[in-house]
Amino acid sequence: MSTTNPAVNPTPNKNQTIRVLGNRWFVLGVGVLIASIVLMLTLDMQLYAVSMVAGLMGIALAGYFILRITLRPVQSETMVGPATDIRNGARTYLRRQIRTILLVTPFFAALLYWILDWKVAVTAVCGVLTSLLASYIGMSVSVRTNLQTADIANEGKQSPFRVALFGGSVMGFCITGLSLIVLSVLFSIFKDPNALVGFAFGGGLAALFAQIGGGIFTKSADIGADLVGKIEENIPEDDPRNAAVIADLVGDNVGDCAGRGADLFQTFSDDLVTGSIVAVALASVYGQNGIFFPFLMQSVGILASAIGIFATREWKPGMSPSTQFNIGLLVSSIFSIAGAIILSLLLLDSWIIAIAATLGVVITTVASLSTRYYAGMEGKPVKNIAKASKRGAALNLITGIAYGLQSPVLPVVILMGVVIGVYSFSGNSLLALVGVNIGTDLLITFIMAADAFGPIVDNAAGIAGMAQADRPVIEKLSKLDSVGNTMKAITKGYAMISGTITAFVIFLTFYRLAGIESIDVTTPFNLGFLFIGVCLPFLISSLVIGSTAKTAEKMVDEVRDQFIKNPNILKGTAKPDYSHCVDIATRNALREMILPSAISVLVPIAVGFAFGMNALGAVLVGSVACSALLGPFFNNTGTAFDNAKKTIEDMKHMRGTPEHIAAVIGDTVGDSLKDVAGPSTLIFMKLIGMASLLIVPLIK
Repeated sequence: MSTTNPAVNPTPNKNQTIRVLGNRWFVLGVGVLIASIVLMLTLDMQLYAVSMVAGLMGIALAGYFILRITLRPVQSETMVGPATDIRNGARTYLRRQIRTILLVTPFFAALLYWILDWKVAVTAVCGVLTSLLASYIGMSVSVRTNLQTADIANEGKQSPFRVALFGGSVMGFCITGLSLIVLSVLFSIFKDPNALVGFAFGGGLAALFAQIGGGIFTKSADIGADLVGKIEENIPEDDPRNAAVIADLVGDNVGDCAGRGADLFQTFSDDLVTGSIVAVALASVYGQNGIFFPFLMQSVGILASAIGIFATREWKPGMSPSTQFNIGLLVSSIFSIAGAIILSLLLLDSWIIAIAATLGVVITTVASLSTRYYAGMEGKPVKNIAKASKRGAALNLITGIAYGLQSPVLPVVILMGVVIGVYSFSGNSLLALVGVNIGTDLLITFIMAADAFGPIVDNAAGIAGMAQADRPVIEKLSKLDSVGNTMKAITKGYAMISGTITAFVIFLTFYRLAGIESIDVTTPFNLGFLFIGVCLPFLISSLVIGSTAKTAEKMVDEVRDQFIKNPNILKGTAKPDYSHCVDIATRNALREMILPSAISVLVPIAVGFAFGMNALGAVLVGSVACSALLGPFFNNTGTAFDNAKKTIEDMKHMRGTPEHIAAVIGDTVGDSLKDVAGPSTLIFMKLIGMASLLIVPLIK
């Protein structure tokens, strides 16, 4: 981005005009949405039009934030260079990833057309394309917002917090708005939610590719930069002399932003599709308007999240970013619960479903608190891991793994308690579980905005460091980076609990459609397939962790070679070859993501056709149960290692000491857990369920 281009350097008056128009547009959008709901309830019109309006309002808000970010003039010319390198690297990787996904999409579309019908094939392609579009837009804005965030911090006239949040909000509004619009259109065309299973499958396929590829890219670069830079050469993080530093910063965007966006797009879409299937099946109980309940609930979530994002601000001088996020989350939760209760009573005349949806919102809060305790810098586990580092890397790892194994227990027990209670008190109504499931989705837009905030401020701190900004500027951004790490950890916890209930509802929907009343696990046949299901998440995790290690090995060799062949790099008089490291991470990440993706899709199809419904049902139970515990273990353990390292690094005199080196080693081990294995496990357990739903009609 050039600071001399008049197209990107408007006057402050124009910026003020954009803000005023944006605020007015938001108020107008809220008014239109409320008026649409009232009008269509009164006139008994097709209620999917309301969800289209909500989706369009989300896209309009994303457009408003894009204008605010991209039209602000950049003041610091020294920051433009590193930011351009990051943007070019991210664009290059994502374009190659999109090409790879688009190459395999026709194969899966042809397979779906052959075994099912053209409707499922078409909606699957729509799911892939919509997911890719949302991820591309969100990440493109993210790699522009990082420069603006660093520049605002350097300017010192206002806090960089809000622009980073607005940049992250673009991804949040894109994944929910586009999914809601496209699914509403498809539902209005086909009138059959079973045809939409293809859309959810396509979104899951894109998510698995994006998360595995992005995770391998970012963590191989991060590990390579840390092992050679911090441990071997004792140079700071984001030091421009490190050849892997640009690849590391690029990876934050393609992994934590584009990858996580695709993950939550999958969750959001899966829940709309399964919710619609259940609602149509129970239309005789809850009435025809109940068919639109999932779509209208998700519309409420977009509106509530938008209000929460605008409420996330410094309400009084000196308010911490964490407090600002908590206020926004509280506001979003209150509006989500209120909207869920009103819709449940108006559409379904059911208090139990209103309570179920409310509990869905509450569960996400519990998951966030649990994650904050086990993985946050203020929690006892992270402090104990940092303390254990005084006695070497081995005790750092042992302590972290011990806490990590403990971390999934409470959230899963509470989630299962809610599921059993709601299902029992509702008279065994599957729609009540859908209420819980969609309740966990209502904050997705806000949560995604908070998650994308993390890589934006991380990149901003890296840009400031590479541009050799003043120490107070770097420290200000580093503090925001610490908040961003906590928000990313909370997002992982949220995504895991939401994904678990999503997978749970998917396989219950599978049981309903397949006509399976129960599975007798006392027979060797069913028990054997149950154990096969338990094995699959371990296999997927092993493959992606191993792929990260192989790519990181190449990255370590490359950084070492550049230091050896050109000693002037360490002296600071020569520039390293950043692009070669980006290319190494790109080529290996794209190659390594194919096998885990194929296993996730082809294994359930093969089991279903070869051994029947009961065998596939047992595989689903085993896979979901195992993933629900394995995923949070990976996420929380890796994040705790990362924050233990940051705890030690905050004490400047500790950098380079044996204690710091032990913590860095723990962090590099945790990297492949929290950003590759954990998210991949989560996506796997949803994708295997959607693949199973696809083939139910043919097997029957």
